[in-house]
Amino acid sequence: MLIDGLRCGGKERQLFELLKRLSTNNIHFEVVSMNKDVHYEKFFSLDIKIHFLVRKYMFDPTVFFKLCKICRKLKPDIIHTWDSLTSFYVTPIAKLLNIKLILGSIRSAPDHIGLFSLLWLIRLITFPFSDRIVSNSYAGLRSYKVKNNSICIHNGFDQTRIQQCEEKDIVKRRFGINTNKVVGMVASFSDNKDYETYISAAKMILENRNDTTFLAIGDGVNLKKCKKNGFGFEGIIFMGLQNDIESIVNVFSVGVLSTYTEGISNAIMEYMALGKPVIATDGGGTKEIVIDCITGVLIEPKSPGLMAEKIEYLIDNREISEEMGEKGKKRIETQFSSEKMVKTYYDLYLGLL
Repeated sequence: MLIDGLRCGGKERQLFELLKRLSTNNIHFEVVSMNKDVHYEKFFSLDIKIHFLVRKYMFDPTVFFKLCKICRKLKPDIIHTWDSLTSFYVTPIAKLLNIKLILGSIRSAPDHIGLFSLLWLIRLITFPFSDRIVSNSYAGLRSYKVKNNSICIHNGFDQTRIQQCEEKDIVKRRFGINTNKVVGMVASFSDNKDYETYISAAKMILENRNDTTFLAIGDGVNLKKCKKNGFGFEGIIFMGLQNDIESIVNVFSVGVLSTYTEGISNAIMEYMALGKPVIATDGGGTKEIVIDCITGVLIEPKSPGLMAEKIEYLIDNREISEEMGEKGKKRIETQFSSEKMVKTYYDLYLGLL
């Protein structure tokens, strides 16, 4: 398994779930990470060797030679990558050593991939040489224009994660939440996530009412700018990175995801698994998990006014919110289970061999 790093994120969580369940199925795994920053420390609870090949810059040739050495020694049956950069490094090695190659780098669904862009270049030099290309959404396959040797495997949610949530009152006291209504967004403060729209919507609502708290959970390069945008509004709490995310989501009245491009969002799965109605940006793979007006509401990108309107509608209409939450919870249990995802990957591995 090759991944650029083991930070907090969707692909890291899905990789962990896969390793946790399949490492007991007579499959020997080893992981190669190109960054030593391990935020998702649960990886250390697995009896799996992790190689850290730290690159000095994006295309570091020394990493290629070190990776080649590992592959020659281990002689894996399959190499499975989880992002574009590791796919770039390992594709020639897999072909040289005649190792089956799964490219799992499609985890978004951009509206447009520019000609001669980095994504376009990596796709050009890796996709034709893979044995199978995996996307976590059908939208991703369409966006990257992949037809042959492709498969969509939706992210899966492990239901045991929500069985030991901390009491809501305890969570609220810990973070200074004093309102009955709580709206939250769990996402990195990266260029792909549109926190500005979420914060703008929160400010619109807080100008007229004081019975709602807005939580922003995550970290990233745009955090400082977003904090500045929300300055002066006590009803907006920037919580940074949090470990017990399930207990925090459990206090939400509504879960929000405002984004520019998305495959299948782990945050949305967390909202729905805990029975929370969702307000999310329409686009990418989001409509594959959120059914508009059934399990939540889909809105146009960069629409703070509309987002504010939908948030107020859901927090003021408890019965409708609870019904959406229950239907969303059932959808996760039946269509997006961790067991289903793992079995599909297992069948994929066996099929290639």
